[in-house]
Amino acid sequence: MSFDEDTERPRVSALYEGEDTSVTTPRELNGWYSYAIAAEVFAVVGVGSFLPVTLEQLAREQGVFFSDRSKPCINLPGSGGAGDETRRLQARADGQGEQCIVHFMGSDITTSSFAMYTFSAAVMVQAITLICFSSFADHGPYRKKMLMIFAYVGSLVSALFIFVGPTVYYLAPILVVIGVTCLGFSFTLLNAFLPLLVSNHQDDRKFMDDSSTDFELEALNPESTVVHRADPEKLSRDLERSASISSKGVGYGYIAAVSVQCFSILILFLFSKTTIAKQHPSVPMRVILFIVGIWWAVFSVPTFRWLRPRPGPPLPIQAGHFPSKISTLLFYTLFSLRSFWATLHKAIRLRQTVIFLISWFLLSDAIATVSGTAVLFARTELKMGTIAIALLSITSIGFGIIGAFAWPRIATRYSLQPKTVLLCCVILMEIVPLYGLLGYISFFQRLGTGGLQKPWEIYPLGALHGFIMGGISSYARSVYAPLIPEGSEAAFFALYAVTDKGSSAFGPALVGWIVDRAGTIRPAFIFLAILVLCPGPLIWKLDVEKGREDAARMAKLG
Repeated sequence: MSFDEDTERPRVSALYEGEDTSVTTPRELNGWYSYAIAAEVFAVVGVGSFLPVTLEQLAREQGVFFSDRSKPCINLPGSGGAGDETRRLQARADGQGEQCIVHFMGSDITTSSFAMYTFSAAVMVQAITLICFSSFADHGPYRKKMLMIFAYVGSLVSALFIFVGPTVYYLAPILVVIGVTCLGFSFTLLNAFLPLLVSNHQDDRKFMDDSSTDFELEALNPESTVVHRADPEKLSRDLERSASISSKGVGYGYIAAVSVQCFSILILFLFSKTTIAKQHPSVPMRVILFIVGIWWAVFSVPTFRWLRPRPGPPLPIQAGHFPSKISTLLFYTLFSLRSFWATLHKAIRLRQTVIFLISWFLLSDAIATVSGTAVLFARTELKMGTIAIALLSITSIGFGIIGAFAWPRIATRYSLQPKTVLLCCVILMEIVPLYGLLGYISFFQRLGTGGLQKPWEIYPLGALHGFIMGGISSYARSVYAPLIPEGSEAAFFALYAVTDKGSSAFGPALVGWIVDRAGTIRPAFIFLAILVLCPGPLIWKLDVEKGREDAARMAKLG
């Protein structure tokens, strides 16, 4: 038995050469938290608020009206705004909602669908990247190296938006695809550190000192069937500690995002007092994305300095004495694909796990589509400015924090199982598209309020959406965790991440297709109402207890 140099406590016996079993220190945890603070700002302020609006605005400045394609949506500076305002009012009266058309990649698409298609492509590339390279996170010293590479590429991409004007709007989708991919993959790499930080936590070493027992770490090889699990008491402590560390990371990230979002509103307000915002409407948003990129880079520095690499098991060795770089890349890419396929094949044998993953695929798609559609509806149909949309984002995040704390109390008060909480969230989510469909009812049309006809109406829906997301974020993993065979947690959570990220490519693309043909976003609420309900029957059918037994049986048989 060896001893840790800093604490003089005994190290856990290494399972492979080069394994780092040193004690998790508060400084290392702060390095882990720091990346949540760094990247969550881009996720919330960038992806959730300003990237969809910036994409739409850049395309709009090069677009023409859906109702009259001979007229530009936005007059050039100095050309006079009276005619433009007349066209805006006429477009609104005709029910076109000021939808604009832009010629992109050989087709005429609306500026709203331009943003939706871009995010569909981004999450698709993100999912492919996860499938092709996720296994590198569990082998060798690549986990931290890849984390920092994706962090700084993503931050650079966000900052580069400052140079993307309307004349080169076609470059914006490329930057979005790269940025979203870097964000999703870096968070997957960050999550890969969590089991290691928990397993080597200093409190466990204190317990080990008292009991003089060596605890084996869980094997990180996704293809391994050997269960290196500690006793039930340690498992219980690890689950509680994992939830605590994860919750703190989410909390710190949301606090940082709200802070930067408030600062963004100040920037937008200051720009509104200048002629820049009137002549170049996308400039304030591009400045905010530049600041978000700088934030991401700066707060990644503590992660680089304090988070230990924690190398995984060595990668398999390629045959041949002098393999080329290309053949090496292909070899390890195929290795990653085989690892993912092995995990997928194992998951298919677990019926309840399959049911959950399909329901999670549909639920994730519904969440991403509702969020993206709401932002673009507020922008194009309700004529809300960027400050109002930023306030909408803050409202949603704030109620998301409330929901994260309130749902466990609700579940305890009414003795609700995690599966039941997810069902409640699905039912409540259905309120959002149904409320939007009220705008088709003549009574509400005559009333002029209801069915998202007024900008203020979207704020209560944003609060409801945030509150629901607080519950889904807290309980989705709780439902999934018992369905995983013991000893395969890392591989199955990678499958969970791919299911989550990959699903979001379909809903936004279909909404974009609907908007292109209708010229307005409101008909998409019909599709959203159906999409939100789809995961409900599967979650209702899910038998968590049977899934737990099946997973335990698979782990036992190896």
